[in-house]
Amino acid sequence: MSKHKAIVSSEHLVSRKAAELSQLEYALINAGHAFERWMVHCMAASGIPDLSALDVLVLHNINHRSREKTLAGICLVLNVEDTHLVNYALKKLRRLELIEAQRRGKEMGYRTTQKGRDTCRRYREIREACLVDALALFGGPDPEELAAMATRLRAISGIYDQAARAASSL
Repeated sequence: MSKHKAIVSSEHLVSRKAAELSQLEYALINAGHAFERWMVHCMAASGIPDLSALDVLVLHNINHRSREKTLAGICLVLNVEDTHLVNYALKKLRRLELIEAQRRGKEMGYRTTQKGRDTCRRYREIREACLVDALALFGGPDPEELAAMATRLRAISGIYDQAARAASSL
C-alpha cells in the first residue's frame, strides 16, 4: 500500500493482498454515480426530464448506428441482466415517442423516432458544451489516454463479471 492514506468506502474490505482494489472500487462507485447524474441532467437539459440513467442509456443504444435493436441485444451491449428493467425503459421511451417498435417474428425491433434522434443530437450538443469543452479547458486526458482507460475499465468489468459467476457458485 502506498504511503498516502487510502480513500475507500468500506474500510473493513481493505486487505493486505489488495488494498488498492478498495480504492479503485470507491472510485468506481463515485464515477458511476456521477456519470448517472450527468446523463440524467444532460437529458433534462435536452428537453426530456424524468428519465433514469438506464432510460438514457437505452435511448442512446437504440439510436446507435441507426440500426434496429432487440431487447436481448440492448441487454447484451449494456451488460444488464434484468431484462425487465430494460423492458420498462423501452415502454417509457415509447410512451414519450422517442422510440418506436415493430414486431420481427417473435421479437420486437426498436428504432428511434425523429423526436428521439433530435433529442440525442441535442444531448450531444450539450455534452460538447458542458463536458468536452470543460475537459479541454483543464487539459483533460488526451484521446489515447482516454482510450487506454476505457480498455482497462472494460477488462476490469470482465473480471468482476467472472468473480460474480464464481461467487454465485459458492
